[in-house]
Amino acid sequence: MRVPFTWKVTGWFVIGWSQEFAIMQVRPLKYFGEDLVAYRGESGEMHVTSARCRHLGAHIGHGGKVVGDCVECPFHGWQWGPDGVNKYRPDEPDRPNKLLKLRVFPVQEQYGLVFMWHHPEGKAPSWELPDLFDKFPQFPTDREAYYRPYPEFSRKSEHEPVHPQIVAENGPDSAHFRYVHNASVTPVSLNWEMVDNEWRFLTGWPDVRSDDPDKMALFIHSHFSGLGFAISAFEGSTNYRLIFACTPVEDGYSDLFYSIWWPRNPGDESDIPPDDIREKVERQYLVTVFEDLDIWRYQEYVERPPLSRVDAKPYMAMRKWATQFYDVPPTDDSMAAR
Repeated sequence: MRVPFTWKVTGWFVIGWSQEFAIMQVRPLKYFGEDLVAYRGESGEMHVTSARCRHLGAHIGHGGKVVGDCVECPFHGWQWGPDGVNKYRPDEPDRPNKLLKLRVFPVQEQYGLVFMWHHPEGKAPSWELPDLFDKFPQFPTDREAYYRPYPEFSRKSEHEPVHPQIVAENGPDSAHFRYVHNASVTPVSLNWEMVDNEWRFLTGWPDVRSDDPDKMALFIHSHFSGLGFAISAFEGSTNYRLIFACTPVEDGYSDLFYSIWWPRNPGDESDIPPDDIREKVERQYLVTVFEDLDIWRYQEYVERPPLSRVDAKPYMAMRKWATQFYDVPPTDDSMAAR
């Protein structure tokens, strides 16, 4: 995908679900064009660092192992701590090379998801990761009132030619619901605002059973936290919540993550959704991300789109808001046709 901005976006980004990262196991990852290694130490805490051992450049994620809360290189046994510093080297056990350090990426886990902070120059997080369930104070809720999102209600699509801003631009685009998702009515943008790193918007779905054009059957409250992900709370017949995330792998491609928290049936104390709920959510809700993907995979970015009057103001305001997350200019590869 050809875009006039960098793929090395600043912000919090999803890199997987907590259950994918077992204690004392090492996993190789690649995001933002960098080889990474993710592991859980003996304490259970999650860590992500650059993957190349500073000794002779071996990829620690392929064959490495966890020793205590350190990760050990499979080539010569050098061990690296959660702070990225060399803690042990077999050739000189009492003299670790404290001048050598792996790059450490801040990590937080929340409600079964793993988030990583990325800044192209390695700067510390400039905003807090929002709480997925406390994000909408007008809807007090209990996390235990929902079925688990993973694995039943979670999906991942890997190495897609989609930039995070393209995903964000779906928010103010009300007209696409009828054509892409076969919606019977066109939703209405009721409100939108920019608050620092957040893009917030409220969408209403008109009630076709009412003669009042202002009566809504459904409200969708959505907040983007940077360009990495959006959290949405649905207010209507079914009050579920979801997160949709887009994380660049390298210039031209991203991984997409999608999870739904579906309300438990009354009296059901199980964390695992029953078969009828699983079938319903799969058929009616989890498919929507792939409907959008069928468009995004072949879409060309248009810098000056001829927008409708309804969408123009929020659409262009969102694009202006997005510029704050580009701390480095685009590379030649970012501008290359895909």
